[in-house]
Amino acid sequence: MAAMMMAAMFATFIIQIFIRYSARVPGVAEAVPFLSPENFGWTLEFCLLMWIWLVFWGNAFIVRERDHVTFDILYQGVNPALRKWFVIVAALAIIIGLLASIGPTWDRFYILRLKRTATLETLFGADVRMLHIYMIYIAFLLIVPVRYAIRGWKAWRLGAEEDLHHYEALAREKGKDIHKADDT
Repeated sequence: MAAMMMAAMFATFIIQIFIRYSARVPGVAEAVPFLSPENFGWTLEFCLLMWIWLVFWGNAFIVRERDHVTFDILYQGVNPALRKWFVIVAALAIIIGLLASIGPTWDRFYILRLKRTATLETLFGADVRMLHIYMIYIAFLLIVPVRYAIRGWKAWRLGAEEDLHHYEALAREKGKDIHKADDT
């Protein structure tokens, strides 16, 4: 799904570039009315739509915990029992924070049900509202707490020792030994 969104965004970007430079060629817009820049105002808004969906869809469903940038010097320096509690407390904070923000976010989104997009009507029709575009954020606010609930539950039951060795797991995926000196 993320790859298709990225491909759609890239293809739209290529269309933008082609139209921008073909419009400068004298007589092209008159000879081929379809290539008139006025017909492609939707491309910028579509790229923004794809970017919003790519970011929130990717973070809700695709990005793994170990793929995030972390500052874990303190986390890795404590014993496994305390590390377990770090995971549980952090998971609870994320769960509470994101779930608590659903209500205020939905209140702000309520007005979006009335707002129309500036140019996407040409692509999707008049029924598309800004609410539809930003609903992925509500999904993000629901899915990420579920992921952190699972992480906190695993830490509660199994401890957080596996978190300490995620670099080794990443290296095994790449087929490298991270403890061996690299001579290249």
